Amino acid sequence: MQAGQSCTACAGDAPSHKSAGNGPLENPAIRELVDANGDEDSEAESYQDGRTEGVDRETRSRAFTWCQSFLSGAWKTITQEDFEISIVSGGLSNLLYKCSLPDHVNPIRAEPSCVLLRIYGAILQGVDSLVSESVMFAILAERELGPRLYGIFPEGRLEEYLPSKRLCTEHLQHPDISAEIANKMARFHRMVMPFNKEPKWLFVTMERYMEQINNITFVREAHIKKFKKLMKYDLPAELANLRALLAETPSPVVFCHNDVQEGNILLLDSRDQDSSDKLMLIDFEYSSYNYRGFDFGNHFCEWVYDYTYDKWPFYKANLDNYPTREQQLHFFRNYLSENEDSVREDQAEMEQMITEANRFALASHFFWGLWSIIQARISKIEFGYMDYAQHRFDSYFKQKKLFA
Repeated sequence: MQAGQSCTACAGDAPSHKSAGNGPLENPAIRELVDANGDEDSEAESYQDGRTEGVDRETRSRAFTWCQSFLSGAWKTITQEDFEISIVSGGLSNLLYKCSLPDHVNPIRAEPSCVLLRIYGAILQGVDSLVSESVMFAILAERELGPRLYGIFPEGRLEEYLPSKRLCTEHLQHPDISAEIANKMARFHRMVMPFNKEPKWLFVTMERYMEQINNITFVREAHIKKFKKLMKYDLPAELANLRALLAETPSPVVFCHNDVQEGNILLLDSRDQDSSDKLMLIDFEYSSYNYRGFDFGNHFCEWVYDYTYDKWPFYKANLDNYPTREQQLHFFRNYLSENEDSVREDQAEMEQMITEANRFALASHFFWGLWSIIQARISKIEFGYMDYAQHRFDSYFKQKKLFA
């Protein structure tokens, strides 16, 4: 899960949570660290002052070297002291930075004056997936469906920096935004890509995650406590139940993005904001041939989560924001309208799509719940992965009662 390239803050971004009080528990930020048993969460306590905002010296040095090596031109003429780099917030899988030439230095040839640097985080998909993503990224860039690729190396890549505004979670509910996301998803699903067309990705990946979790060991007390709580669910048996449910849920196999959340949708500054073509899907790390319902259900789940929250656990969740029946129908009408074959509204087809989406939403909760448990062990990104995993599985069981 990742976030887009914008440095513009959402209107709904939380203010700084630093505040004074007469004692530790008088501070709301500290009070949130106490769990239901009255025990302080040591993991949360270590992040009570929010995220780290500076770029460390080693990252700055490596970024400077990559920009000089792959971009050349004016980048070769500047010193590391002149090199500008800032954090692009929001990535949950990778670390993102904006790298720029100083204002007084102009490009010499066709090299860009600023780029997005993506440093890969903990890789769960395997090296093969990075190769596939790079091929995919290049194809989409060539078709002008994604940012340009300027450089690729084992630790990450340099991408075109697209001036854009951050799409906030609440924007997903706006009818015009939702309609365009549906259109973009339909276009994505129509693409023919040079990858394995069998829909193996979803369950093969979840089974691999499950195997890793069975062998995982946590050392931090807060993680151990939360992990034990999660393991009270019989996850292997539940995964088998989910597989059986989805096996009887019709869903076409298409090329899926698999991570259509607000952070992976750019609201481009270069487009007319009143147009119906102002959004761009980015970040194809999880893209593969998959069941269409997963893209639907996963996107609907993302209406619930706000990853811009600047207080531990660095996200907010509200299950009440899951799209209503009418909001889902609005999405599907626009999805189908992108199809040339769709000449009239087919109510029976949309009813089937609602069932398809909401059942595959369960797979989304399960997938990202497993993913987050592993990230809690290996990721260096500041995020409450174990808390997030707990919420995804809690949501899975709540929504299973409604949708299964």
